[in-house]
Amino acid sequence: MKDFEYDEKENRYRCPAGKELSYQGHVKLNRNSGEKYQAKSSDCKDCALRQRRVAGRGGKSPKRTLYIADRSGEENLCGEMRNKIDEPKYRALYGRRMQIIEPCFSDIRYCKGMDRFSLRTKIKVNIQWLLYCIVHNIGKCMPGKLAESGG
Repeated sequence: MKDFEYDEKENRYRCPAGKELSYQGHVKLNRNSGEKYQAKSSDCKDCALRQRRVAGRGGKSPKRTLYIADRSGEENLCGEMRNKIDEPKYRALYGRRMQIIEPCFSDIRYCKGMDRFSLRTKIKVNIQWLLYCIVHNIGKCMPGKLAESGG
């Protein structure tokens, strides 16, 4: 956010690489809402600064999207996390997540076929997720047994 310049007259932001992020409208994200600004895909494709961004789905580098929250401070946890990720010391830690946490998610989702929740409400989904984690941990303790049974 601190690297972006705001043009009040045009209601646009300019990224550190000099590309414009146009106003996309007011969006709601969970308990927060704010203004969304986004660059064109073609602007970000060959950008020299793309390694500073977090990869999107499938490992692809996403379009630069800037989200200006209506609320800030303690309630804006996403904004705090983005600010942390932008700092060099936290960027390295966040990169390690791919080696530590993501293999567990991929094992649960793809190898064990648990790719959606069949229950509703936060409490029931949390219980179901904990059961998925138990299955994953049992599989780590007894790798040969679950592999033989096809699960």
